[in-house]
Amino acid sequence: MVDEKQDVGLVVDGRVKWFDIAKGFGFIVADEGGPDILLHANVLRNFGQGSVADDARISVRVQMTPRGVQASEVLKISPPEGLPEQEDGFGLDVAPDVPFVPGRVKWFDKTKGFGFANIFGHSEDVFVHVEVLRRCGLADLMPGEAVAMKVVDGPRGKMAAEVRAWDYI
Repeated sequence: MVDEKQDVGLVVDGRVKWFDIAKGFGFIVADEGGPDILLHANVLRNFGQGSVADDARISVRVQMTPRGVQASEVLKISPPEGLPEQEDGFGLDVAPDVPFVPGRVKWFDKTKGFGFANIFGHSEDVFVHVEVLRRCGLADLMPGEAVAMKVVDGPRGKMAAEVRAWDYI
């Protein structure tokens, strides 16, 4: 439980209650209870991600502020529990030796549930599905955002089988 008497820099484990990329913040619920912990987009970006999936497991360093408990550093993010493992690449066979490649998001529409990215140096579109993001602990992507992807040949062309923060590779 997080309270005002605890030291700055306390590490707290919990789950993401919600995160809204448009608002630039969300909240974490600590495993040990206590008040919700504010997670600001800048703190998430410092970790290398622009979004995080609801119910994702998260470990953060927190600090007490006049406005309440806030995450000051993200230490670890794991995909939401209960989701199928990423081994199948969203219905596609992904060999363990498929490398991560650097890419840039062209556009992504969370409402539609998909978008496209390009591998650096290539013009061909790579399809990105929202379920792949969720399995990787992400919730949304912004145009121009740099990512690391495992790309495979899907039924209609190139498809991201796994998406991570750009500095993952």
